Amino acid sequence: MELGNIAADGNAIFFHIAAVLLFGLVFLFLWRQSKIVYFGLWSIAWAAKGVALLLAHVYRTAPSPLWVVPFALIEFAFTVLLFAAGAAGFSGPIRNWRSPLKIGLGLPILLAVAYAIGWHTHPRNWQALNTAALSVAYLYNSTGIRSIGIGGHVFRMALLGLSAVFLYDAAVLAYLSVDANSATAGWTHLLRYSRLGGLTLQSALAFAALAMWIENQQRRLKELSGEIGRIRPGEVQRPDLDDLTGLLNHAALDRRIRETPDFEGVMVVCDIDNFKEVNDRYGHLAGDEILRSIGHLFHASIRREDEAFRWGGDEFVILFHDQGAELVNQRMQELWRRLRLFRVRGYGLLPISFSWGIAQLNGRPLREVLDEADRNMYKHKASHR
Repeated sequence: MELGNIAADGNAIFFHIAAVLLFGLVFLFLWRQSKIVYFGLWSIAWAAKGVALLLAHVYRTAPSPLWVVPFALIEFAFTVLLFAAGAAGFSGPIRNWRSPLKIGLGLPILLAVAYAIGWHTHPRNWQALNTAALSVAYLYNSTGIRSIGIGGHVFRMALLGLSAVFLYDAAVLAYLSVDANSATAGWTHLLRYSRLGGLTLQSALAFAALAMWIENQQRRLKELSGEIGRIRPGEVQRPDLDDLTGLLNHAALDRRIRETPDFEGVMVVCDIDNFKEVNDRYGHLAGDEILRSIGHLFHASIRREDEAFRWGGDEFVILFHDQGAELVNQRMQELWRRLRLFRVRGYGLLPISFSWGIAQLNGRPLREVLDEADRNMYKHKASHR
């Protein structure tokens, strides 16, 4: 007694088992990479199919009703897993396991229906039912594919092809279960061609799934590149920003100095105290974190019309528009107090001190004002060294 459309040749069964395990590994890889439930359920389904084929081989070598029951159970489980994959959807990772689990309740229902129509009397009866259910399962899966790439189109077409193949198999098995003596050999020969076509479509399905995943990854990379471009438009369009601190850089300060000031205000030159010792003791990564934090602090503490520059190393220059020297000095003292509570990741509290010098513009060239502020900064540093 042959088990429906399962090959009677042992070598063919082993070839089919190897192919099915390969399909399972492909979908397992896709699940591991994407965590999409759809791929995970397909990998489990292929593993179940491999076990069913192995049981079919055992039945072929030692025919016994004892092997038919677990074979039928796992075959129906394969079908139910495909329905569960279709219910889970291809849209993303674990979102809702309830739908696939509800469909899992269909396994005992399918078994009860198969038993009711006489699967205990002839395997072709219940295999016709299972094959028809497989046809519907493949068709159901094809409706959930929304990928617009070539891989998605091939995946959908392979599912539709499998649905048609298994619908044909179901019709042949139903016919043979009714009239087993009418051209049985010819119909069985046609079933073998159907098995070959189904295996070819399943191979296309596995490789199309890989192509679909690659296409989705490429599309996601393009989306991320676009998001980065939108998030950092200023940095792309402004090469005069310092990469570490986000402040204007030395080249921007040189251009500003060459200009004649068209505003009144104050220039401040700042220098971190003993920064070389900090670098030597804690390393350059900690030093970079300090510079980055100071740059962010300066940027957040000045008005939109004010300008902050990283002059070089641990030196900074700030232009306060329309501000008096006394008010600016108070603001610098507040910044100094905030940096005394600075913490470095992995080291804890690391008080940072800096010295500053102030010079009033009064319409003078910025180079002259910068030199005066720099001299005042060194006087301030010497006074509290």
